[in-house]
Amino acid sequence: MEWMILPFKRYAQFTGRSRRMEFWMFALLNVIVYIVLAILAFGILGAGDAFSGNIDPNDPMSMYGGFFSGAGLLFVLWWLVVLIPGIAVGVRRLHDRNISGWWYLGLVVASFIPFLGIIAGIAFLVLMVLPGTDGPNRFGPDPKNPGSAETFS
Repeated sequence: MEWMILPFKRYAQFTGRSRRMEFWMFALLNVIVYIVLAILAFGILGAGDAFSGNIDPNDPMSMYGGFFSGAGLLFVLWWLVVLIPGIAVGVRRLHDRNISGWWYLGLVVASFIPFLGIIAGIAFLVLMVLPGTDGPNRFGPDPKNPGSAETFS
């Protein structure tokens, strides 16, 4: 659980390095929260009526009611809560690979280009899966082994 909330403790810290465990546990937390919100929205709060055929056929905008009701606002609220920590942990994860955090912006911009977006998404996924550089790099000490820095270089 500690790994899941660590990005919130380092809320807008874009310097330093983050381990894979921190990034992927934060991603798992987001998946769990979105599943719980979906169960709440579609099961309990009734936003699923828009998809079950209980919409007014004379009003084409009625199917969007579930998204713009309280249930849809929960999704937007959680997205706003995790936006900055998510970007920060992604940048720190790139730093762990000894890559500038500005590549994150480049990958986000590339994701808006139709075919290039798929390639950029796969490239980002691969970068997040690969282990970080051993020992200290230009962004800080190794978060996995902070004591592994050579004393006499």
